[in-house]
Amino acid sequence: MSQPDQAADQPENLTDAEARAHLGLGSGGLDRKKTIIGGIVAIVFLAIVFTRVIPQVGNYAEAADYIKAMSAASIAVLVGITLVYLWIYGWPFVAAAPGLKYKDGFIVNQSAFAISNGVPAGGAVGLGLQYAQLTSYKVSPTAATAAIGATGVWSVFITLFLPVTGIAALAASGDDAGKYVKGAVLGFAALVVVVGLFALTLRSETNAIRIGGFLDKVVNGVLGKFKKGPVDVTAAIVRLRRDIVGLVAKRWLVITIAQIAVSWGQFAILYAALAGISGGNSPIPLLAAYGCFAISQLGIMIPITPGGLGTVDAALIALLTSVGVDNGAATAADLVWRASSYIPQMAIGLVSIFYWRWDTARQKKQEAQPA
Repeated sequence: MSQPDQAADQPENLTDAEARAHLGLGSGGLDRKKTIIGGIVAIVFLAIVFTRVIPQVGNYAEAADYIKAMSAASIAVLVGITLVYLWIYGWPFVAAAPGLKYKDGFIVNQSAFAISNGVPAGGAVGLGLQYAQLTSYKVSPTAATAAIGATGVWSVFITLFLPVTGIAALAASGDDAGKYVKGAVLGFAALVVVVGLFALTLRSETNAIRIGGFLDKVVNGVLGKFKKGPVDVTAAIVRLRRDIVGLVAKRWLVITIAQIAVSWGQFAILYAALAGISGGNSPIPLLAAYGCFAISQLGIMIPITPGGLGTVDAALIALLTSVGVDNGAATAADLVWRASSYIPQMAIGLVSIFYWRWDTARQKKQEAQPA
């Protein structure tokens, strides 16, 4: 990661109101009408995916038999790997917010997961919750804004990074490698372009303005065809740069490691599920399994359902069957993976939210008491 210009790169000392404005946090919370409509659309979409799409590539009845046949040892391994993954999930904000304790980072990330992945269009509420929690843990508004911005950008990078590595893994596994090479090259080129533009943006504000101006023309040109907009992409890019440039210059490596570890932790759960439903040994090689998992994560980019629920599952089952996994086994592995990685986090996230609210109220009460 290249070093940014030092001039004009000192982070602003943001007030609480300025930090909220930078994050796009309004005072009204979720738009109730949009939330209801989004919820209905998500429920209908999930119903279609799980009752129509997945049965075309998987088999629920056979999946149930595979799951019932899992040994106690396989379940124990799966539980152990899931616990390790949950531990890993607490590190991204610790990496992005210097001085933040692990316990506090764990609460922030798990709480945001529950909101962002449990509420349709709940991303804005998740951002607001992250900011409120970070500042309650004595993180300054400036540092909280930088941490949230950096983790958000890195999440996008990882979402682009995984499919590229997935295609490469499938090619290396020997599964008709020729048909994946072109996709891997194109995906890698796209990733290089995105990361390169980001690096140029961080290097100087002049670059940020130039790149923003180009994107203004592209984005507003597209929006104009739908009679939408215009939007000021340049202002958003310059603001994001000013928020995160200092943090990224110092901590880009640990942020990257933490984010990749989370994704690979999820894959470890899937691989344990594949081995568990197959009597202790995965029905496909490690690289092939990783390739299917990594490519399926593109489903997260489809914003119809929270957390790629349904879209990722359908893609994963289809990819697993395409590399030789039985329909029932592929469906079982996906269901076990989803149950192990999604349900515990939703439960822990909700507990984290209630614990944070209780703990914050307790501390305020203590501070209000006379000495």
